[in-house]
Amino acid sequence: MGCNDNLQPNQASQSDPPGPCPVTPTPLSSFTSANTSTVAGPTVSRIKVPVVLAEPTIQIPIETTITLNNPPATEIKRVTKNVFLDQVKIVPVAPFTRVDGTDFFTFSRAKLFIAGHIRKNIEYTQAGITSVCTVFLTDTVVDIPFTGFTELSVAAGTLINLPILGINESSESSFLSDVNNLNARLDKFFFNNLVKFNEQPFGELVAANFFELDFSPTEPAAEGFFITLTEKLVLELTVKVLQTQQLAVTLTTVVPNLPGLTPPM
Repeated sequence: MGCNDNLQPNQASQSDPPGPCPVTPTPLSSFTSANTSTVAGPTVSRIKVPVVLAEPTIQIPIETTITLNNPPATEIKRVTKNVFLDQVKIVPVAPFTRVDGTDFFTFSRAKLFIAGHIRKNIEYTQAGITSVCTVFLTDTVVDIPFTGFTELSVAAGTLINLPILGINESSESSFLSDVNNLNARLDKFFFNNLVKFNEQPFGELVAANFFELDFSPTEPAAEGFFITLTEKLVLELTVKVLQTQQLAVTLTTVVPNLPGLTPPM
């Protein structure tokens, strides 16, 4: 007879380690599905969708010095990183081209301004807090800012589609005096102001590729400790720049055919 044979089924010996909590799974019902039939609707000749203006991969070199939190470190174990964008702005550069005699224009060159920060988590072993064959881990989290710009152009292939912007217009008309036709009226003017509200180009984060070298400015002795790291990092940042534009298309809409939801014809 075993030492625990006299225990009730739900009882355990004090020497037994606690087991995992039991979980009762919920059985799921099986649902059927089928394709919904459709019929052709009215044709569409104009849509408004985001258009990709550019999708560059920007190389951003960064060098910085990081101070680790107390206690100091003896060995770096792992470094994780994420990138956050605070600004993606496109600024047109001449020459500008009017769109077919309208007050809208396009441009084939621009500066793309990028700003953001890298959130970096450095995990390391603590100096002076060890036991036999045991070390303790801690971490330091830092934000490393970056800001700069890059060139976009049709000639270089980095400006894929042309942005479209409208020009504001202002004009005024003057009048002759009501008394005679020899003097101007200084109190009477007609003003005309046309303000065009443009779709703001915007950015999307696509990918970030990090290449980095971290080292202590002064190499510590074996099992020694250090409190600062010099980081030499290259960030290859891929962003998408878009602008919502109106496009002329020839499309046919599709609507679901759901019998019974509408009165019969």
